[in-house]
Formats: sequence, structure tokens, C-alpha cells
Amino acid sequence: MKVLDSRARLELLSDRSMAYAVQHARVPLCITDPKLPDNPIVYANSSFFDLVGYTEDDVIGKNCRFLQGPDTAEESIAAVRLAIVERRVETVEILNYRKDGSSFLNALQIGPIYDDDGALLYYFGSQLDITAKRIQEQKARELADAELLHRLRNIVNVMTVVIRHTMREEYDAQTLGRIVSERLRALSDAHFSTIIQPEDQNLTFAELSKTILSAYAPLGPRQFRLDGPEVVLPRPLLSCLALGLHELATNSVKHGSLGEMDGSVELNWEVNASGTQLSMCWSERGGPAVVKPMRQSGSKIVLDLVTAVNGSIDFNWRETGLIVEAVFPL
Repeated sequence: MKVLDSRARLELLSDRSMAYAVQHARVPLCITDPKLPDNPIVYANSSFFDLVGYTEDDVIGKNCRFLQGPDTAEESIAAVRLAIVERRVETVEILNYRKDGSSFLNALQIGPIYDDDGALLYYFGSQLDITAKRIQEQKARELADAELLHRLRNIVNVMTVVIRHTMREEYDAQTLGRIVSERLRALSDAHFSTIIQPEDQNLTFAELSKTILSAYAPLGPRQFRLDGPEVVLPRPLLSCLALGLHELATNSVKHGSLGEMDGSVELNWEVNASGTQLSMCWSERGGPAVVKPMRQSGSKIVLDLVTAVNGSIDFNWRETGLIVEAVFPL
């Protein structure tokens, strides 16, 4: 290990087992000496050199700022400086650079090291490359935002059909407003009550289906028929079926039978003799002539949801109405 002078030798190195543990720790670590000019690095372990790509000769004797670069945020630099001035342990996300010029987002934890009398000896700095984690989080946020935008657009489209169908019936202005408000509230409640479920709350397939179709069918229960045994849905399957039925109902309102005054949906389901499999059939009738869509955004979402729970699904784009058959493990 290289040091600047004897004064900079770390007391922990007098314990060989401790020194070995620090040297070979998987967490990148460096130690600086504030008693020397510019608070330089006096020790760094192997993991630190592996992370930054520099050698011991490159690092020892330099202030840690040499890891900063053109896109390192001033706010991060200021946070590091403040933690050092105030002699407190702090974690700062800071963009650092390796020897080859590549950058990484560093979850830097820094803090003071005192002797038994409370005198400041050193500062430690542990590094954690969280670049991949932040990229993954960003992708997850983008997917969530895209899904939210998709559902908001769907809700607007469904609301439009609900209002149009309601206005075709002969109501006075006050009654019309009340009915439209009730149907839109039901649509909103269906989203929250079926997609956002408490951990200890279970729904049967009948309850889930009725809640969703009652909200989406512009003309109410006369536009759908449900038939099947009582089956309580396990939590993972509940989320999948809720999102899937919302998607099927939305597409039916926008493009299928629920978008027509005389259109209807029939939803049947059954459980196999061993109780290990749920089968369902979604059947539309009375809607416009069905043409298999060129873009399969809605059906692709449903397919992905079903596949995620090890189920299977088949879309039959019959001219007289869409038929969807699916099987789920219980």
C-alpha cells in the first residue's frame, strides 16, 4: 500500500485481519487525510480501482474531485463539500468519471473518522455504481407513464360514448345530467375498486366482472350477461383479470358491441374439476362488422397480462363479433 508519509498510515492497518478485510471488500472504498493539503486520498482498496479504472499511482495523493467531469452537477459537488465542512455522514448521488472517460452515477457515502479523543483523523468515502438501477427505474417510470396515458385516453373515449348513448334516450336536462354523472362515477369507481385492491381483500370473478361491465356498458346491465360459478380470485390473478377486462371493455366501447345501442357482451366462465384452472369466454354481438385490427395495441396488452400469469388467450375476430377465450391457472 502506498502512502504519502508515515503520519498518513491508518491505524486500522495495524490489525492485519482488518486491513485484509478492507482491502478486499467488494464495496469500493477510499480514505482521505484532511490534515494534509487539499484533503488527498491516502488509501483506496482494490474495488475502488476496479470501479474507476485508475491505478494506485494515479489516485494516491489526489483530491477526490479528479473523478468529477463536465456533467457533474454543481448541486452534488456542493452537497459533498457541505458534508465535509460539517463533518457528518452523508450520501450524495454524484456523476463521476472513470479513467477511460465513461461516466457512472455514484451513490457516494462520505463521513468523518475520529480517534478515541474525538479528534478528526480521516474521511472515508464508499462508492456504489447505481447507473443501471437508475436506468431501470427510469424505464419503469416511462412504462408506467405510458400505461397511465393509455388508460386516461381510454377513459376519455369511453366517457364520450357513454354521454352520446345517454343523450340518445329522451331525458330532460336535469335527469340527463344525473344519469351521466352516475355513469361516469361508476366508471371511475370501477377503476379504483378493481385495479387498486387492499392486500387482504378478495373478489370473486362474478363481482369483478359485474363491477367493470356495469361501469363500461353505456346502457347498463341490459348490455351484458354474466354466467359462471362463484370463484374467489387469487391476488396475482385478480390484478391480471381486472386490467384485462378493463382493456376488453374499453375496446368494446370504442370499436365493438358496447359502442352500439343494440350491442351486448356475454361473459361465461368455469372452473375445472380439480379446481386448478379457470376458463372464460368473452363474446360480443350486435356491434359493427368486425375487422381484425392492423394494430394490436389493446389485444397485445391483454396478451402480455395473461402471459405474465402463465395463462393462455385466443382472439377470434369473427365478423359478427369478437370472441376471446382464455385459460388461467388458479
